[in-house]
Amino acid sequence: MGWISSLFKSKTPEENPKTFTLRQGKSVAVDEAFEAWTSGDLELMLKAVNSKTNPVDRHFLLQSIVGETYKLRKEGKYRNLCIKYSEKHMEEFPVIAPALKDEMGGSLPRISTFQHYATVLTENLNFDEAIDICKQAISYGLHDSTKSGFKGRIIRIQKKAEQNA
Repeated sequence: MGWISSLFKSKTPEENPKTFTLRQGKSVAVDEAFEAWTSGDLELMLKAVNSKTNPVDRHFLLQSIVGETYKLRKEGKYRNLCIKYSEKHMEEFPVIAPALKDEMGGSLPRISTFQHYATVLTENLNFDEAIDICKQAISYGLHDSTKSGFKGRIIRIQKKAEQNA
């Protein structure tokens, strides 16, 4: 059974509905971070970013913030938020990765923050930083769902860097 399909409703003794999900094979009550990232509401996500949560929900919260701000990156405010939360996700990923890998049955899922961040850095002409992000993704064994993966992305970034030299 998948992680999202493990979500279910239950009644407490007081008959108050409570939402639970599976984390590390155990049923746990969802928290503010879970509620925020599953809502798709950027404002809720930003409000929940400082709440305590488990590494899996922390990952999905940060990745969701990056994904939503990436879509709006043409506006400076959202571009800056995308960069800020991409950096935060990259900084925390070494702690997040083992728990996420365990939760996902032994392999990491596609982590879109790496490709989104590399794209924004490339757009900002920060080619070396974009290449470093791609190399980090490769070191985790990640793929970006393109035919050539992060290795091909590095080649494309290098070509853009040469054109802008």
